[in-house]
This record gives sequence, structure tokens and C-alpha cells, in this order.
Amino acid sequence: MSNLDTAIGAVTPIVSVKPVVLAAPERGDDLQVRVSAPASGSALPVVVFSHGFGGSLDLYAPLADFWAGHGFVVIQPTHLDSRTLTVTPDDPRYPDIWRVRIDDLTRVLDHLDTLIAAVPGLAGRVDVNRIAVAGHSWGAQTASTLLGAGVLDAAGVPGEDFADKRVTAGVLLSITGTGDSLSPFAAEHFSFMRPDFADLTTPALIVTGDHDDSQLSTRGPDWFTDAYHLSPGAHHLLTLFGGEHSLGGIVGHSVTETTDENPERVALIQRLTTAYLRTALGVDAESFAAARDAAARNAGEVGRLDSK
Repeated sequence: MSNLDTAIGAVTPIVSVKPVVLAAPERGDDLQVRVSAPASGSALPVVVFSHGFGGSLDLYAPLADFWAGHGFVVIQPTHLDSRTLTVTPDDPRYPDIWRVRIDDLTRVLDHLDTLIAAVPGLAGRVDVNRIAVAGHSWGAQTASTLLGAGVLDAAGVPGEDFADKRVTAGVLLSITGTGDSLSPFAAEHFSFMRPDFADLTTPALIVTGDHDDSQLSTRGPDWFTDAYHLSPGAHHLLTLFGGEHSLGGIVGHSVTETTDENPERVALIQRLTTAYLRTALGVDAESFAAARDAAARNAGEVGRLDSK
């Protein structure tokens, strides 16, 4: 990955603070957040990351730490579906938990000053006008709504517009496809899983595995490419060869739910997403092009990057 490393610059030490608590009385549980950032540098852009089902602010270190080490302030809220909390399907909040997830990301953006102030030495070093959202699995669908993706009801009618103009780029990993391909079980139990990508106009990179077969869909791994093919903003698609839902291990080191552990896949994701974010957020206009060229020369057995 040496050529890819050249495209994203040197790694720097990071600092991380958790939990930073944002009051959320209407939520039932205050929002707990982790903030990771480079120990040095200025004009740092922000990445807000939404975890997958059951996750928390303690997971996804292979991405969060890597991004922070390459110049980003990474903010990770813990959503109500986290295994660290006690919100079960019997909880009255559960039917709207997908909506609370979106509110969590908006709350983070509304309180960036509070989150930045919680990290010693970070105040004055962040460019709050350069913000991206990212997410994995359910978190990718959550993040996509801030990029303009809609959520259709069972009748196919679009709901509320959640697009946030403060967000100018996105990285969506293993994002679920359209609702017309849901399995009967998913259609019954996950009514929110009906994304509409027609208005996803904010630039985004989609990451998927070509062996990601989901019981939630009647289709195969191509279901996870819908956001790329159906949205005007998702200009790039990184496909990991042999990758399953955890994409080689992005959820964490030695996490039991990873079924396809592969350090090379994770390394490629780390570097291409970093290069993408550097270019999309105005850090280095040439970073993604250089990384794309390097990947084409050296990562052909690991994955493929398509653009439109």
C-alpha cells in the first residue's frame, strides 16, 4: 500500500475523548459521543460516523483512528439501538429508532462547539465548514439521509427531507439497497429500510463487498450497490473482492461479527476513503486522483474502484 500511503500523507498521533455527553431529554437517554482528533494541525475537517445495528462509539477503530491520524476530527455517537443500551423492541421508542438515529447526527452538528471544547487543545483548530458524514450498514442509511436520500413509506410515498446543507461529502459502507427488494421478514420488521436515492445529490463514495449476501434482501450483493447506481451524488463505487458485510474487518480488531477478516481489504478502504475525504473536503485536490491511480496499479486483487 506504499503508493497509496503517498497519496494521503504521513500519520500523526491522535487524542480521543469519550464519552462526551449531549443532553437529549426527549430522547430518553442522553447522547454519548466519542471525539478523536490529530494531536496537531489546524483547519481540521470533520467526519461524523454512524455505526451499524448494535454498535457503539467504541467500535470502528480501523476507520476512526485512521482518519483521525490523517487529519480529521472524527465524531462517533452511540445510537439507541446500541448493545450498550437497553432499548428493546418492546420499548415505545423502538418504532421510531431510525428517526432518532438521524436526529443524533443532526444533534452532533448542532453542538460541534461543545464536542470540540471537550478535547483538550482542539478548540480553534477545527474548520466546522468542512463536514462529511459516514456510516456502515444501518449507519450508512442513516448518514445517507443527510446527503439527501429519502425514506419511503410502505406505499412508496417520500417522507421528510433530512438533507443537511452543512454536510458536503459522504462515505457510505455496506449501505442497504431499495425497499422493493426486501425479504418478507425485513419488510415486516424494518419498515424504514426503504431508501430513495433520487435526491442524494451530495457527493459520496460507496463501499461494498461482492460477497455480501444479506438475509434482508431477495437479491444478491448487487443490492448494496443501489446507492451508486440510483443517486446523482454517489460518483464512486469501491467494490471489495470477496468482501462480506464487515468488509474485511472495519467494525474493529478481532470483532466476532467479522466473517471475512482480511487486513488487505481494510487497508484499501482506509486509504481510499481517506484520499476521497481529503479531496472532497478541500484538503488536497489531487489526493483522491493519486490514490485511485495507485489502487488501479497495485490493488487489483483486493478491489476495484468505479466512477461515473
